[in-house]
Amino acid sequence: YLFELKEDDDACKKAQQTGAFYLFHSLAPLLQTSAHRYLAPRHSLLELKGLLGKFGQDAQRIEESVLIGCSEQHEAWFALDLGLDSSSSISAQALLHWHHTHQFCSRSGQPTKKNMAGSKRVCPSNNIIYYPQVAPVVITLVSDGTRCLLARQSSFPKGMYSALAGFCDIGESLEETVRREVAEEVGLEVQSLQYSASQHWPFPNSSLVIACHATVKPGQTEIHVNLRELEAAAWFSHDEVATALRRKGPNVQQQNETFPFWLPPKVTVAHQLIKEWVEKQTCSSLPA
Repeated sequence: YLFELKEDDDACKKAQQTGAFYLFHSLAPLLQTSAHRYLAPRHSLLELKGLLGKFGQDAQRIEESVLIGCSEQHEAWFALDLGLDSSSSISAQALLHWHHTHQFCSRSGQPTKKNMAGSKRVCPSNNIIYYPQVAPVVITLVSDGTRCLLARQSSFPKGMYSALAGFCDIGESLEETVRREVAEEVGLEVQSLQYSASQHWPFPNSSLVIACHATVKPGQTEIHVNLRELEAAAWFSHDEVATALRRKGPNVQQQNETFPFWLPPKVTVAHQLIKEWVEKQTCSSLPA
């Protein structure tokens, strides 16, 4: 059904009649509070037309909406950015951002036109079709068996450390990217690696983050930080990382002690990667 909506403009337009719309402004989701929670309100096509009228915008702007999914009952879901200069889900934000930054053909320089679903853009002058693409990024938690290596870039929030990460080069496999990034950033040689999970991440551009665990060769753990890539990197013990995981955020004091670093938030695959390592270390230290 989704494929039909992406390829058939008439079917997509018909689905808008009974579908639900989620609204954004300058790529930020418009939310409302309910019982101390933030919710993304759903709007019918009729409600959306009324809102556009209140904002002084033409109902024709609905054609700028993008299809982001559907329910099992075939209710289509759309996202529309109400920002004059131009989440319900990460997919919506990423797709809206892609349309915002791909409005011209790279060959002809002419404006491109999106299809009804927003699944592609077409250059009317040469019929070149552009599809949204994602950039593969590998994030790797390196361990020497009892410690894990965490690093920070100067762009990170103050005090935050995370796993090593880098974009895949053209022609590289994931394994090759891991080995190259670890060698480039901290001067270590990866002995083995294991896939953990993946996550789509739209900030600042659409990326597919592939998370891995890696180990380094025994006795070869001296770090050589590439200061062009990182601000700092260090080995951390299980107890240090487990303590950091229990923190609720930066600048939190517990028992009159300020911890020296904090970790990425729970919604990130980096946090999941670090948590997996701590749990594995905890289980391996338990008596048989």
